[in-house]
Amino acid sequence: MTRTVDRTRELAAFLRTRRERLDPHDFGLPSRRQSRRTPGLRREEVAELAGVSIDYIVRLEQGRGLRPSAEVVEALSGALRLAPDERAYLFDLAQQRPRSADKLATAAAPPLARLVADLSPLPAMLMNHRYDILAWNGEMARLLLDFDTLPPAQRNSMWLCLMHPQIREFYVDRERVVREGIAHLRAAWAAHPDDRALTDLIAEFTTRDEEFARLWAERDVKVNGRGRKVIRHPDVGVIAVHFEVLMPLQDPDQRLLIYRAADDESQSALDRLCAR
Repeated sequence: MTRTVDRTRELAAFLRTRRERLDPHDFGLPSRRQSRRTPGLRREEVAELAGVSIDYIVRLEQGRGLRPSAEVVEALSGALRLAPDERAYLFDLAQQRPRSADKLATAAAPPLARLVADLSPLPAMLMNHRYDILAWNGEMARLLLDFDTLPPAQRNSMWLCLMHPQIREFYVDRERVVREGIAHLRAAWAAHPDDRALTDLIAEFTTRDEEFARLWAERDVKVNGRGRKVIRHPDVGVIAVHFEVLMPLQDPDQRLLIYRAADDESQSALDRLCAR
């Protein structure tokens, strides 16, 4: 169960999984010693690319309590060819990224709640970093479900996607949506190590949902601020939407999610839904 962020163990596991996914041929490394017993780069190859000792890499991957400097984290990020979100995650695990002093959001900031309402007829809602739904407008409620009917503990978009029988079948490309949501939660987990509600939520998902447990173990890290989803709505059929996630400067722990129809057919379906 995932009760707290054990940075040492997670840093070790993350470095190891990122190393093992790399293809030696992409680095122009010779294919000597035909049998590589493990996939990816060897520890000595990563050490050479990062400019650190092999012993240092070994100790990091064995979770021996090292805390790499920002310079070493940057070198490892380059050696492992980390994507920007993965690089930020590594900095968080190494406790080398400055943290915001802002309090975690548990309620919608009133100006943002008004903005969500004013965005009608675009479906919109406000969430925090752990996907708790803090505010929504009528269009979003009609598109997904009436959040007022849910206990507050269930007003979490990841919980709904995994546990709610209606929403579980909502997305045409369900695994991609779940995978992206988990990759976001992992980044949030490292960035907010003292958020007990988040770690408890992840523990619940890991225990109760095999799909979540499998994907969580892959240690994907990605923060999606823009994309496309296809929804299978029980009343109006298939709706494709583009989504945009905005983070207000004044309230950085709150995220404004806005949906727009991706094509004319989807716009027509949204119009019929909102006119009901």
